[in-house]
Amino acid sequence: MTRKSNRKKPAVTMRCAVYTRKSTEEGLDQEFNSLDAQRESAEAYIASQQNEGWGCLPDFYDDGGFTGGNMERPALHRLMADIEAGKVDCVVVYKVDRLSRSLLDFARIMEVFDRHKVAFVSVTQQFNTATSMGRLVLNVLLSFAQFEREIIGERIRDKIAAQRRKGKWTGGTPVLGYDVDRSGPSPKLVVNAEEAARVREIFQMYLTLGSMLPVVEELERRGWLTKTWKTKSGRPKGGRPFDRCSLHALLKNPLYIGKLKHKKNLYVGEHDLIVQPDVFQKVQTLLLRNRHSGSTKSRNRHGALLRRLLYCKACGCAMVHNFTGRGSKQYRYYTCTRAIKSGRRACPSAYLPAAAIEQVVVDRVRAIADDADMVAEVVRQARALAEAEMKALHAERVDLERELARHHAELRKLVANGPTDGYAIARVADLQEAVTRAESRQAEVRASITDREAEQFADEDFATAFHEFDDTWNALSPREQAQALALLLNRVGFNAADSSITMTFHPSAIMSLATDRDEEAA
Repeated sequence: MTRKSNRKKPAVTMRCAVYTRKSTEEGLDQEFNSLDAQRESAEAYIASQQNEGWGCLPDFYDDGGFTGGNMERPALHRLMADIEAGKVDCVVVYKVDRLSRSLLDFARIMEVFDRHKVAFVSVTQQFNTATSMGRLVLNVLLSFAQFEREIIGERIRDKIAAQRRKGKWTGGTPVLGYDVDRSGPSPKLVVNAEEAARVREIFQMYLTLGSMLPVVEELERRGWLTKTWKTKSGRPKGGRPFDRCSLHALLKNPLYIGKLKHKKNLYVGEHDLIVQPDVFQKVQTLLLRNRHSGSTKSRNRHGALLRRLLYCKACGCAMVHNFTGRGSKQYRYYTCTRAIKSGRRACPSAYLPAAAIEQVVVDRVRAIADDADMVAEVVRQARALAEAEMKALHAERVDLERELARHHAELRKLVANGPTDGYAIARVADLQEAVTRAESRQAEVRASITDREAEQFADEDFATAFHEFDDTWNALSPREQAQALALLLNRVGFNAADSSITMTFHPSAIMSLATDRDEEAA
């Protein structure tokens, strides 16, 4: 016969909150992870103090994937708020460094604990914060925890620096144009052929349009998005519309010329380049110029037709637009920047009446259709562009062939090993989808190459296209005329010695005129 115990469970007089933390997200998706192990140990300790009236609060204060070097942790914020609200009497952790690895932050936390008379217990490090000796031991432990964190940080930074010096990719957010190949012992960047073609076109688009806002608008019109990728847990990231910030980051990224940046140094990377170095340097020069002067579209308030187009042939410097006024009259002129800095004697092209030089340039454009030599030069530039586009298509075709070979090799390896876990099965599905996309794009590239080879531009097509320039020009406002010339012309040179003018066109704009004319005729 058993007797029933009349002993009652002691009332809970010490409400204990269990705080757990892990610096990385690795392993958090497992059924029993580090946070669960920490909480289990803390709950067991609280249960051992049940006779003292200790009880575990049901709330979970878990910070998975957060460093102990600062206090920017959501669960810690909730814990501190509950302490401020008087809901907690004791905080229990597995080890001191789970709460903080910073001595300064820990002192701030303990100040809150003391103010609200909250006890602090570490399961694996027995001490009592109510005594001076316990506080000394605690501070010593925290000092070592902070020292350990700083040493680990230094080792990681040194390792990243060494890897960058060897040209190895050290991780981070994937960028448009590259995929991360994790099939080898260490991850590597490999060219995504379809995205690489877009990157090259974006660089060329910026050189053609001259500023970021028109490029952003064109990318939005085309529906082009930033890099889409997945985390290790399969969560999708990226795939957002471009804005000025993301476009600027893309145009400034040295990854595209095969370089890796570490602090202020550039190192040759193991990955293949996407953009030619000369094109990348032209973009950097234009970005720097726009940063100081702004874009033509946003700053050209006085309708200067040749702003950022006119250059002095004597010294090679740009000629900037200025104006002065007498009474109600306004006089516009272009000034050589060298003359501005060093005086009129430094350059023979010191000052140039704006209206006169602008009228000459516009008349030259109007007269292209009647100038056989000019038509021949325009045709040469257009054909040079066609050759460049053909070269880009062939480069993309080679990238696609490499990409397909890489995907097929990884598929063969996965199939040979027999995909048994969920990650391998998902990887096979992703690879098959990537192969389908690459093969589809490969067919498009081949068709584009065939079309380019069949295209023939005759001299008369360009002459006919320029015959209609006059009607279009007269219908534009002054600002629209300035934008039209900026799209049409690449550079206007003025030689003060013989008052001659040379013009260089954007081949893409010239080809567009001829193409539009052919489509209208069809």
